[in-house]
Amino acid sequence: MAIWVEVDLCDGCRRCTRACPYDAMEMKDGKARIGDRCTSCGACMDACRNKAILTDAKPRTIPDFSNHKGVWVFAEQRGGQLNRVSVELLGKAQELAKELNHKVAAVLIGDQVSGLAKTLIQFGADTVYLAENTILRDYRTEAYACVLQELVAAHKPNIMLIGATHIGRDLAPRVSRRVGSGLTADCTELSIDSAEGILLQTRPAFGGNVMATIANRFSRPQMATVRPGVMEVIPTPDKEGTVVTHVTQLTDEQIGTKILEIVKEPKTHVDLAEAKVIVAGGRGVNDAAGFELLSDLAAALGAELAGTRVAFEEGWIPASRQVGQTGVTVRPDLYVACGVSGAIQHRAGMMDSKFIVAINKDPYAPIFKVADWGIVGDLFDVVPELTKQLQAACQVMCD
Repeated sequence: MAIWVEVDLCDGCRRCTRACPYDAMEMKDGKARIGDRCTSCGACMDACRNKAILTDAKPRTIPDFSNHKGVWVFAEQRGGQLNRVSVELLGKAQELAKELNHKVAAVLIGDQVSGLAKTLIQFGADTVYLAENTILRDYRTEAYACVLQELVAAHKPNIMLIGATHIGRDLAPRVSRRVGSGLTADCTELSIDSAEGILLQTRPAFGGNVMATIANRFSRPQMATVRPGVMEVIPTPDKEGTVVTHVTQLTDEQIGTKILEIVKEPKTHVDLAEAKVIVAGGRGVNDAAGFELLSDLAAALGAELAGTRVAFEEGWIPASRQVGQTGVTVRPDLYVACGVSGAIQHRAGMMDSKFIVAINKDPYAPIFKVADWGIVGDLFDVVPELTKQLQAACQVMCD
């Protein structure tokens, strides 16, 4: 593809130089010239009022996707237990499908997992595509990607949603590559563009400093991974659905890997996305020693300990305990924010908490704008006293 300037048509207005995002346009003898930095993005062509900048590139046309129907959710399960994000995604899938007048489907892969199909229907699936085989008992990338590829080729979904879990982040890009579709990772919001009827996928970019909305116009299915805890569960207890069995011809030889043993780490904490009470600390906690105070408060409340991005970057908490756009999204019944200023990136991860309590010595901290209760004071005074009173109240109740 080439792009060039018709010098006779150029009047030297410099619109193209101002429009070029790569600083590739230059002026020579009062005429525009294209430099080596040009990426052929076309911004200069749109800006030129004299149509002096031309290209031999053919306009890209949107294929006919009218035969692609349905909003699919990959129903992740481990050991016969559904991951909560699967039912969360079924809730969002119902909303998207309603706008498109499509049906919701769940894809269930494993061995002896057919009993989960009823649960998936009760949380919104009109159809459950069930692939059962002994070689699918444990997750293996090649096996699961092959089955999903087979299902997509056979049934042509319009949208496919996968949880941004360890499995989902491994599986989604493999499936995306196999079916020749794009993928937007770690989405925090999904909606349908009413004009074009396409999926708008919003995710944090540039370290969470901006939110980018991405649309896939040129391939199907439109694929996205979605963070756990972001979407709301919408149960449909009286719903009826259909189970479609898919028989795969995969063999162990084709997969190429074998699981010899599964070693599970002992769980010492509840997943933040499932926690009912969370105590979180920010920059105001100062150091790891400050988090010991929060740990005592969390113990008194029966809560999980968490923190902001700063707390993680300083090494005060592990990555799995970070709340925010670049961390975990949570929906607890009670969220206690200690020394948290309330930057938009953090608020985005905890805004849907049922009740928010903020402790901060700055009365103008943004966290107070979203808090249900606010305590203006030094957390090193407030938190120990609060912990002491909670422990005393608990002792009275125990006695």
